[in-house]
Amino acid sequence: MSLSGGVDSVLLLVLLWVHWPERRDRLRALHFNHRLRGRASDGDETFCREICRLWGIPIWVGRCGLKTKINNEAHARDLRFEFIDRVMQKVGAHALWLGHQQNDVAETLLMRLARGSGSSGLGAPRPVQSMPFKRVHLRPLLNLKRSEIYAAMGEVRLPWREDATNQTGVYFRNRIRLEVIPAWVSAAERDAIAGAARSRELLSEDDAALGVWAHRLWSNMPEGQLDLKALKDVPRAVVRRLLHHWLMSIKNVGDISRQAFDCLLDAVICGESTRQSIGNVGFAVIRRRVLSFELGRINAPKTRRR
Repeated sequence: MSLSGGVDSVLLLVLLWVHWPERRDRLRALHFNHRLRGRASDGDETFCREICRLWGIPIWVGRCGLKTKINNEAHARDLRFEFIDRVMQKVGAHALWLGHQQNDVAETLLMRLARGSGSSGLGAPRPVQSMPFKRVHLRPLLNLKRSEIYAAMGEVRLPWREDATNQTGVYFRNRIRLEVIPAWVSAAERDAIAGAARSRELLSEDDAALGVWAHRLWSNMPEGQLDLKALKDVPRAVVRRLLHHWLMSIKNVGDISRQAFDCLLDAVICGESTRQSIGNVGFAVIRRRVLSFELGRINAPKTRRR
């Protein structure tokens, strides 16, 4: 399991250790020291090592290089999960336990609304999330609010570590947590946190249903193509997922811009003939209501010499 030393992850470690005694010998803790807070970060690492020593839980610790510059929250997360992936592969683990709780759901929902996410992004974090290489991420605390977790930990008098940066506006999530959530809850005059969790659950269900529909259509498509004639009366949300399937089937295509994707989606919906560049590897071509890929070098525009 991922152990930061914070109240959520310590509670999860306790619950797994107490309520799953027959699997204690298989429990492993993973801690990543980002070294963002100097001695405080090292204190988190020491705390995690000590609590695992006391309970007889093996712990794997990773650290950022001294010269590594972390640019933002996403970069920090990527570094942490690169470490986690390496360890899971080394020990042959397939399940990762994570301490996300209900407040995390509300914060993630608001953050992703700001960047225009669809149901797939707004349905996160999921209690059970399938991952590549037959792995799964498990989040059993999503029905608990942060206040309930603090109350439970205080009742059993277990220690944990507080990250002082959580009380600053350095990161977007912290600004959402400190400034937006309190005002939003107050304005709602109801349990907005539970409402966000309910919305996440419904969006996740909708996303799964649309995904199944798209997968069934994709499995009947000619290899490497989309037969647009088969998409008559299919909702745009399903066609969008089919187009993602098609793009992922092309080697080395990489990510394309949102604007380019939407332009291609419009052409697919209309079934109109088109030839649109995809990254630097080739072209998406629609002929006779069939979308296919044509390999070809995309020439960069020439600059005029003065």
